[in-house]
Amino acid sequence: MNNSNEVPNYRGPLSVLTVLFFMWGLITSLNDILVPHLKAVFTLSYVQASMIQFCFFTAYFIVSFPAGRLVEGLGYKKGIIFGLCAAAVGCLLFYPAAGAHSYAFFLLALFVLAGGITILQVAANPYVTVLGKPETAASRLTLTQAFNSLGTTVGPLIGAVTILALVEHSTDASSVQMPYVILAGMLLAIAVIISFIKLPQIKGGNDEVQPQNTTPKQEAKSVWQYKHLLLGVVGIFMYVGSEVSIGTYLISLMESPDVAGLSSDVAGRYLALYWGGAMVGRFIGGVVMARVRPNYVLAFNSIANVVLLAIAMAVSGKVAMWALLCMGLFNSIMFPTIFSLALDGLGKFTGKGSGLLCMGIVGGALIPFIQAMFADSLGLLMSFFVPMVGYVYILFYGLKGYRTKPVTAH
Repeated sequence: MNNSNEVPNYRGPLSVLTVLFFMWGLITSLNDILVPHLKAVFTLSYVQASMIQFCFFTAYFIVSFPAGRLVEGLGYKKGIIFGLCAAAVGCLLFYPAAGAHSYAFFLLALFVLAGGITILQVAANPYVTVLGKPETAASRLTLTQAFNSLGTTVGPLIGAVTILALVEHSTDASSVQMPYVILAGMLLAIAVIISFIKLPQIKGGNDEVQPQNTTPKQEAKSVWQYKHLLLGVVGIFMYVGSEVSIGTYLISLMESPDVAGLSSDVAGRYLALYWGGAMVGRFIGGVVMARVRPNYVLAFNSIANVVLLAIAMAVSGKVAMWALLCMGLFNSIMFPTIFSLALDGLGKFTGKGSGLLCMGIVGGALIPFIQAMFADSLGLLMSFFVPMVGYVYILFYGLKGYRTKPVTAH
């Protein structure tokens, strides 16, 4: 690693990483297509269909911390290649799962796929924070996450025309086979390309890896001593859970006669606006946060989403649909901002901190499941009070929880 005061030019490596962010965004957003599709194919309740997101995001909780150690041992580049290969295996498992017409097999395939993406997240997110100036880490991660949002925007459009359009005419799950086989091929191709590309050798856990303003007085013996990191893990839990929960049930909500009465494939295309808003917001946020303190932007966006949810629940109809679709714009900067604020000052614990933060992504498994229980009992629209709680917590983190506290010596 270059130890001079001059910051190297990392445009090449960052360009490669944006492709990864795009791919796992596309794959993750396809879950929002799978939920209504498999719900129709297997005649599931909301709770049963929520197991799709539950199995996918539970992998983050189980795999994240081991992935942090894996990246520490292999380094970021090999960790990324390993994650791509594992995700490709998960995509390939969709073929026999559809052939066997087994919902349980689909859930297994999703778990394996998510395990690979977890390794990519653990390796790529902190890698972006160290490839450049420390003071612009939040802005840089937000911009690369914008390409993740581009993937989540394209994903529903692809899924709507290749999967959902067939729901009304087919009771089998075969429509998912070719899309996921193609995704597997793309992931493996990227892994091969990355293996031949020279990337900066930055080992996870290296004492030199200090993406933020690390103060010697705040050195700790354990990653668990950083309060702002632990509160950040809860923030990631709340954010991912809330965002995923809204995306998961938006299609079903837009299909409801009381809201918009759209067909499933048309609703799937509208869902792209939700993720597209996140993409636009991240490009804007990347510029704004180079000038405005990231925690202020985080707090403002949290308030906006609480207001939009309140409007949707109070008014219903197409107003509710458009209010929820607009939330994507304000979701945009939340993940990278919470992530970078939580890694502030961790120094040599950056790799382990990234693993802990990725464990918080399990919120994408639990919060949609909790909302599903309320959806089955209270009705789908009223169940959106669940993600509202998540945004209230994020507001707290943006105003107070992000602050780096002196650690207690042991």
